[in-house]
Amino acid sequence: MRTVWTIGYSILYLLYSIPTLQKVKKVVSKNELPPNELDKVIFALPRRWAQKTIKRSGSTVNVVGNEKFPDGPVLIVANHQGNFDIMALLGYLEKPFGFIAKIETKKVPFARTWITCMHGIFIDREDRRQSVKAFKDGIETLKSGHSLLIFPEGTRSKGSQTLPFKSGSLRLATKAGVPIVPVAIDGTHKIMEANDGKVKPAKVTVTVCDPIMPEQYEELSLDQLAEYTQSQIIEVLQQNHSD
Repeated sequence: MRTVWTIGYSILYLLYSIPTLQKVKKVVSKNELPPNELDKVIFALPRRWAQKTIKRSGSTVNVVGNEKFPDGPVLIVANHQGNFDIMALLGYLEKPFGFIAKIETKKVPFARTWITCMHGIFIDREDRRQSVKAFKDGIETLKSGHSLLIFPEGTRSKGSQTLPFKSGSLRLATKAGVPIVPVAIDGTHKIMEANDGKVKPAKVTVTVCDPIMPEQYEELSLDQLAEYTQSQIIEVLQQNHSD
């Protein structure tokens, strides 16, 4: 019953957001506000949606290190445990962000429009030309002052172990010259993936690691940067499970 209630509530909230979505689209189209002020307007309702959906699942999210986000745009790099990762980050991180979404998400009307307003990027990994364009769009998004989130594992790990980070996605940061902020997600897989697709309450911890500034990574290869970024996240996860 909790599964039906949580998913149903999430969908109904998106329908409820239609009037706000129309207002947000007008603000975005005018583009009269500086990036940080524009993002406050855009992300207010998506943040409430994410928080309320998490609460309907009976879960709690504890965030450590929100104060570590530097001013200006960043590339948030997180491990990917489950379907509730986006909600945990969108609802509880203080840094607004767009994210890289699978092209299939474009088929969901209201989600598609919200993701676009939030400076999200749709990518079709089966279409190289489209992927290249999406990558260039991501760089421009960062350069224009808006943050982005990526999951370099490329798919959900469905557990506390991380899969190898794909280094290519980190080129978004190196080409745009923005800080990389590793974020460790711990526990979201217990909401759904660990329960055969059924929603159950879980305790989630989100830890913001120290940012990796451009001057710190400029001498590193992409593989070295991916390895270093992942090591920061793994260290947090190991610490969480040793306490």
